[in-house]
Amino acid sequence: MKTLTIILTGGPYISEDAQMVFRIADAALKRYQVNIFLYLDAVHIPHLGQNPAFFADEGELFKELAERGAVIRACSRCAAARGYIAKEDGSSQDYHDGIKISSLYDLPKMISGSDGVISLCR
Repeated sequence: MKTLTIILTGGPYISEDAQMVFRIADAALKRYQVNIFLYLDAVHIPHLGQNPAFFADEGELFKELAERGAVIRACSRCAAARGYIAKEDGSSQDYHDGIKISSLYDLPKMISGSDGVISLCR
């Protein structure tokens, strides 16, 4: 199976980037293994308890992707700088299940093992 990696840097609700990543990954999961790497403010996306009044809950959307097999990782340094602490297994009490915090060094591994890479950066 081919692999697609998506890199996202923008946080939730400041643009449509997170929802665009969801739509791309949703379609790609039908034919690809999908990796998503959350960097900079994108580490806020999987935070539990978000309740946006006028938008889809992007954390729930990404949780759905993880449940369907997408590998979703958040940069550990970015997450720690924003108050999200990883447990030993990479999970966080602040994040939806299936989404883990990992080293930035995992990103080159994801990229090198991919058939295609999409980067949505600000």
